[in-house]
Amino acid sequence: MFISPMLLETAPGPFSHSDYIFEPKVDGHRLIYSQQSGVVRLYTRHNNDCTQQYPEILLPFDSDIILDGEVACTDPETGLNDFEAVMSRFSTRQQLKVQQLTKTLPATFAIFDILQYKGHDLRKLPLMERKAILQALQLPSSSFGLVPHIEGAGEALYEQIEGMGMEGVVGKRKDSQYISRRSSNWLKIINWSVADVYITGYKKSEFGWLAAVPDPTGRMRPVGVIEHGPSPKHKQAFRGVCSQLITGEDKNNVYLEPRIQARVKMRNWTKSGLLRIPVFEQFIV
Repeated sequence: MFISPMLLETAPGPFSHSDYIFEPKVDGHRLIYSQQSGVVRLYTRHNNDCTQQYPEILLPFDSDIILDGEVACTDPETGLNDFEAVMSRFSTRQQLKVQQLTKTLPATFAIFDILQYKGHDLRKLPLMERKAILQALQLPSSSFGLVPHIEGAGEALYEQIEGMGMEGVVGKRKDSQYISRRSSNWLKIINWSVADVYITGYKKSEFGWLAAVPDPTGRMRPVGVIEHGPSPKHKQAFRGVCSQLITGEDKNNVYLEPRIQARVKMRNWTKSGLLRIPVFEQFIV
């Protein structure tokens, strides 16, 4: 049984408040764990069945249950969540390969909420009552863990998260019920990184600026596409300048001289040297 998850709104910045608990934001992908009549199914936030991808998380609890959390993999070198590793797990369907990956890229289910248990719907209970039920659970194996939380001290937790290079913090109202939509009762504060890039072109079919950075030889190395962030004024200013910089085009893109520089915020650099989820901040003049 799938329950559509409760989603986060974005807070303007780190904050502390006695009405909230604060959790580290796990850098994986959302997972709804559903055990019905003893049979376990796993679902993404968009109701895609991913049961076969994570054999180590198919162990049953003592009774039927629906849990909300994130599935994550840990980089053994840094001890931090490795988003690319969990995406590799998610995209692998071939069963022999999946079994190999349970050993080389083991997944953990980091649980932060409980929606049903022993035939009872718990979603109308306040968050702290749901957390108490969660804390009392016997977890099936070390592939399961509970996301820790602290009360009130969101700024102190964010400072720790920032220092460790982790993804961010989630603040949740203690009295919040669980609702299957985006809600201001749950807020995320992302620990963004910043990079300066050159805009070397734009997409034809939909909005997107091609971003690049100089490599050690001075040549431009593509690092991704900026699809979020610029205001209508930024887009207008870009259009006013870019027509003078066109160097060529193909079926999908128009290419520009690397003259326009921009600052972007992003989650991190991927292992292949790309910007992860770049968001335009400002032009650099």
